[in-house]
Amino acid sequence: MFTDAERGAMIDDIAALPALAAQAVDGLDDAQLDTTYRDGGWTLRQVLHHLADSHLNAYIRTRFFLTEEHPTLMAYDQDRWAALVDASTAPVEDSLILLGGLHHRWTQLLRSLAASDWSRTAHHPENGDMVLDDILRIYSFHGKHHVRQITEARKRNGW
Repeated sequence: MFTDAERGAMIDDIAALPALAAQAVDGLDDAQLDTTYRDGGWTLRQVLHHLADSHLNAYIRTRFFLTEEHPTLMAYDQDRWAALVDASTAPVEDSLILLGGLHHRWTQLLRSLAASDWSRTAHHPENGDMVLDDILRIYSFHGKHHVRQITEARKRNGW
């Protein structure tokens, strides 16, 4: 689906996320972190914790792709996860620490894969059949997307 160079660039995006996320929330106080990034949206704190939750799920899904034959991946309700107390009140540093270790392991794993691994398949209850390349594409974009939500909120609010 992708060339080695394209995959390498997407893995680099995943590797860069922890530092970008840390920069995005650097210096924000609790009141700022508890501001929504848009009307009706999550708070900046919830967005940051969502990155850790979502990418942890993606890492686990990656491992299922690699260790099982066409596994069924578990879906989850991200809004309900974001409403849980740890996602709505915990210090963002908790998820920044998690993202650092998680992305270190995940990118180490991704960089080790053979070309044939990227076409391994799984079934997602909401998205249908997927290949591992899909996980790479989705999460390369996903991290940048949510960091941009935080940085755009900072700009809009003059922080």
